[in-house]
This record gives sequence, structure tokens and C-alpha cells, in this order.
Amino acid sequence: MKYGKKYAESIKSYDKTKLYDLSDAIDVVLSTAKANFDESIEFHTKLGVDPKQADQQVRGVIVLPNGTGKTARVLVIAKGDKADIAQQAGADYVGAEDIVAKIQKDNWFEFDVVITTPDMMGVVGRIGKLLGPKGLMPNPKSGTVTMDVEKAIKDVKAGKVEYRLDKTAVIHCTIGKKSFGKEKLIENYQALLDAIIKAKPASAKGQYIKSITVASTMGPGVKVANKNA
Repeated sequence: MKYGKKYAESIKSYDKTKLYDLSDAIDVVLSTAKANFDESIEFHTKLGVDPKQADQQVRGVIVLPNGTGKTARVLVIAKGDKADIAQQAGADYVGAEDIVAKIQKDNWFEFDVVITTPDMMGVVGRIGKLLGPKGLMPNPKSGTVTMDVEKAIKDVKAGKVEYRLDKTAVIHCTIGKKSFGKEKLIENYQALLDAIIKAKPASAKGQYIKSITVASTMGPGVKVANKNA
């Protein structure tokens, strides 16, 4: 793969084989975020679990102390009082069968998160095959299937992120933007890592946190020394 000039310069500016302590790792990531936009800062961790085993899944949600730097567009699928509450709580879009039909017919996906009430899951199920592959299907575990739509909306707007294993036992999350600065990024990093550690499956054996890497959107990965393995 051929990399751009800025990326090549960044690779030469640090030791990519070294395990950096968190403070130094964030310094390196910020110094290598050289794009002409406010790059996101990403967190990637490889876990010592088997994602094929149902009892070794790692999944949860957390509201990051300093948010993500991105304002999520929220779609609420609800009726009656819950739809009214969703409008008042700041949902970007609110609907029921009408909005499900719009997604089906128009391939409309101008939203980042879908929140619904339990009674509407039958309706939402009609578009499960469309939402699922995009990671948009509401789920009680992520707090997006709930009767308390107001809290769900506020959490999402405040910077709630969902973490979950992929097929290779890696969790990928955004912990903020370059503009956050070092201190806020470290706070978000630690909050996310603590949540993942607390979510360790009882059946997981051996080393749980195999590796952690942080990177900016366009920059190279920096390995972080982890004391909580």
C-alpha cells in the first residue's frame, strides 16, 4: 500500500514497535494528526476472548466524560406520548410506520442512531435486514429499545458510544477529536477502557486485554502499554 507524504513523515517520527505509556501515546497521536480537518481519535483493543462463543461476548454502552465531538442524528420510532416526548427531547426525526416505509422505499439513512419503544419492535423488525448491516438496529443492551426515550436521546446527544467485539475479537471506538486536547482524550480513553474491563466475561481465561492501539483518522497507529491486562 502506498501512503501519502504526511503519513510517511508521521511513521518516521516515532517508534512503531514501542509500547508507549498513555500520556506519550496521545502526544504522538496528536502530533501525527496532520489532516486539514479535525480528525477523530480512535481506540482499538484486541481482547483475549472467542467472539464465536455466546458467553464470551463483550458489548456495552458508555457516555464518555467529554463526548465524542460528533453530534449524532437521532431517529426515534414511536407513537403517541412517546413520539411527543421524543420531539421535545431533541430527536432529529420522529415517526412510526411512515418513517419505516421511507427507509424501505427511498433507502433513506440520514441518521446515526435509531431509538424505539418495545411496542414498536415489530414495526422496526420489518427493516431489520436494512438496519442490521449498518449497525443501526435498536437493541435493549445498547439502551436504544426503551420506554425512557428522553433519557436515551439525551445520552446519545451527550456522547454515548457503544462498544462491541467484531469477528476478530477487536473493539473499535472513537474517543474524541484532535481539538479536544490531551487531557480530555485521556479521560475518555480511561473511561472506555474501564468499562471494557468491567465487561470481562466470567468465562474468559488468560490475558484479557491483548493489545491497545490509538490513532487519528488519517494517522498511523500507536501502541499503548496497558497495566490492566
